[in-house]
Amino acid sequence: MSDKKINVAIVGLGFGSEFIPIYQRHPNANLVAICQRNEDSLNEIGDKFGIEKRYTSYEELLLAPEVDAVHINTPIPLHGQQSIQALKAGKHVACTVPMATSVEECEEICRLCKETGLQYMMMETVVYSREFLFMKELYDKGELGDVQFLKGSHQQDMDGWPSYWPGLPPMHYATHCVGPVLGLTRDRAEYVSCFGSGQIRPELEAEYGSPFAVETAHIKFKDSKLSGQVYRSLFDTARQYRESFEVYGSKKSVEWPLIEHEPLVVHTAKKPEPEIPETVTCPDYAHYLPDEIAPFTTGGVFGGDTGEEHLSFTQGAGHGGSHPHLVHAFVSALLENRPCFPDAAESANWTCVGILSHESALEGGAIKHLPSFTLEKPSSNMCSAPAS
Repeated sequence: MSDKKINVAIVGLGFGSEFIPIYQRHPNANLVAICQRNEDSLNEIGDKFGIEKRYTSYEELLLAPEVDAVHINTPIPLHGQQSIQALKAGKHVACTVPMATSVEECEEICRLCKETGLQYMMMETVVYSREFLFMKELYDKGELGDVQFLKGSHQQDMDGWPSYWPGLPPMHYATHCVGPVLGLTRDRAEYVSCFGSGQIRPELEAEYGSPFAVETAHIKFKDSKLSGQVYRSLFDTARQYRESFEVYGSKKSVEWPLIEHEPLVVHTAKKPEPEIPETVTCPDYAHYLPDEIAPFTTGGVFGGDTGEEHLSFTQGAGHGGSHPHLVHAFVSALLENRPCFPDAAESANWTCVGILSHESALEGGAIKHLPSFTLEKPSSNMCSAPAS
């Protein structure tokens, strides 16, 4: 491995703090700065992790010549504009999901990446989770046979969450289920049709004008015989937190458990009926990572060795051990000057599936075609998922 290092700044220190010790221990990264509007919180975290350069102004951070890349972990409404600002300032961008809240912002990010040659990566956790990596391994080895159908869900009770969350349209935060459905085969969504179902409380509906408790979208893959289905709920729907992904193949199919922490179910064709399904404990993929960050797949990320747990571990099952894989994939792509997985166009495709699906639901299931800028594929292969 090269001894070159990428200088990274983390922007937003709620969920963003999860990544501080990972960057600090990655052999090819320097965490050179952190940014948070709340100065007290900024200094508390800076002191805790020994980070000298601290910014309360994002604009000031972007002027720092030593910063090669920013990792954005701010509230959803800021993602698009802050990514655009960073690219205009000459910084590579990693950004938590979703990419943006409008098709126009997604297009501008893609345009800037093409214009500048800078890299963009949407930090979608599910496509670096151990469950997805297990299914990808089966797919790459041909053990699934012909893929016939893919399905994903993301259900979560967001009551009590602050700021912009109340009443958020379900499909505006859909990449956790859209990403794996499209990411396994690296296909692009060509068009979508989505139906809303149920009714959320009037005070929630008033926030965004979105009435639906559940939204369910069908996705037609471009230049493929495949389609997929995703469904989302955020309010007034009884369900344990679940991000799920299922793939159905001619030889094997894999289904996500209905309850967190239970094993995957693998179905194998041509076996006697009672033997078709078997439960499989998903392996960890820490061996894909540098030794320095491999332990971060299994917990205790927040606070390094202190054992503190962020909400992503207590509610989100640690995002499937994805956090160190995301960091390694981003840093490796920058070192090798190749597209990230997902890159800007693919991130835009996944994000716009959600944006356009909600529009479709408001119009009773009308077909919505994905814009052409989201259909472009990189000339080189995907950034290893994860890079090894």
